[in-house]
Amino acid sequence: MMQKKGMTARGLALETLVQWTGSGKPVQGFINRIIHDSGLKNEERQLAVMLVLAVLREQEYLDLLISSFSKTKLRKMKPLTLAALRIGVVQICRLERIPDSAAVNETVKALKKMRQPGWLCSFVNGTLRNIARSKESLPSPEEAGPGGTPVLNHPVWLTERWQEHFGREQMQAICRVNNTEPALCLQVNQVRTDQETLAEQFSEQGIRTEPGSFALDSLILQEQRGAVTDLPGFTEGLFQVQDQAARLACELLRPFKEQGRYLDGCAGLGGKTCILAALLPQDASLVAVEPDQRRSRLLQENLQRQGLSEKVETVQQGLQGFAADDDRLFDGIFIDAPCSGTGIIRKHPDIRWNRQPEDLVSSQKTQLALLQTAATLIKPGGVLVYATCSLEPEENQQVVEQFLTTNPAFALTDCRDFLPASAASLVDAQGFFAPLPTEEIEGFFAARLVRSAL
Repeated sequence: MMQKKGMTARGLALETLVQWTGSGKPVQGFINRIIHDSGLKNEERQLAVMLVLAVLREQEYLDLLISSFSKTKLRKMKPLTLAALRIGVVQICRLERIPDSAAVNETVKALKKMRQPGWLCSFVNGTLRNIARSKESLPSPEEAGPGGTPVLNHPVWLTERWQEHFGREQMQAICRVNNTEPALCLQVNQVRTDQETLAEQFSEQGIRTEPGSFALDSLILQEQRGAVTDLPGFTEGLFQVQDQAARLACELLRPFKEQGRYLDGCAGLGGKTCILAALLPQDASLVAVEPDQRRSRLLQENLQRQGLSEKVETVQQGLQGFAADDDRLFDGIFIDAPCSGTGIIRKHPDIRWNRQPEDLVSSQKTQLALLQTAATLIKPGGVLVYATCSLEPEENQQVVEQFLTTNPAFALTDCRDFLPASAASLVDAQGFFAPLPTEEIEGFFAARLVRSAL
């Protein structure tokens, strides 16, 4: 891979933010294409990604600071100008490891290498230097809002609905955690190792870990910032990256049957597929359905790496097509439905800026269709788990309620009865598994539905 001449971390971050702005698409695709495929050294690529994600997490706060130092209104700035200022300010005010001089000089240098006019470079340079000189007296995000209130760094429509659903204090707590960088959470592959052995292996390499508070096979790496593929045991398939919430949701298919037949109806890259394959009895079988060619290939690679490919039949097809072509019935089906992703904003900070209120209703049709199709594939007495990484009732409770109304053969069961005691607090009064985002776990939702045996 050839490195483009003169390319820098700030330049890559600038280009990524500018191309992403207004696209409505996940920023990760831009990061992959612009940063990861750049040919720059690993440290520079990591810095570029860190800058992009830091800007997205603190965008509202950064804009408040820029507005107080710039005579030009933000709405009149070109996307490149605003992105450069945001990148500069996030380094000055939020990334303590970067000297102010480097933050200013390297950001301006990136603009010059993009052949921006001298007056624009001078404007950005002057604005950033003024902010750097005043940074000791600048308000923190906790007090920079109106009347000294916290800056939430989320669109108003989202914070208003969270306040309505969860209360003001809980809403602010969710926003606060979403504005921080998450620790790396790994799920230990119990087929090949155990939590204690893997923790010792990391410790020998100077990598500090701690067990997850909720899921029994989880390891948390608070200080890990490098590539996951460089961690000891990755190539050997000793673990995978997966949050505790997703790990726990897989438990809801219990009790697993000897010689049982199971289906992952929306397999994606295979995170939950691998967990299910490791949980199942040795003589049980698992089918993983994924229509996208790229994701299907990565699903197979993940299964292969973790030594689970022989236990899983992968099908590159959508669930509806699979149901039409295959007459098998299953003892358990896991549906991890596509959704708004508002529970995983901490990991994917662009979600907050990409979503609109109408998105929450538009996804209902797809989610219900997946559930209805899955219902035709369940044996009498079988278990159907519906899951999302959303906090929104339209995609969660309302979907389950509509499904139960039209499918009287299914009944809701209490998730608490199938989770470890450490996760009991994550189940709500209705019996749904519904953790809100915290420092330790992502926001998630899962319902456990059982078809009557008759």
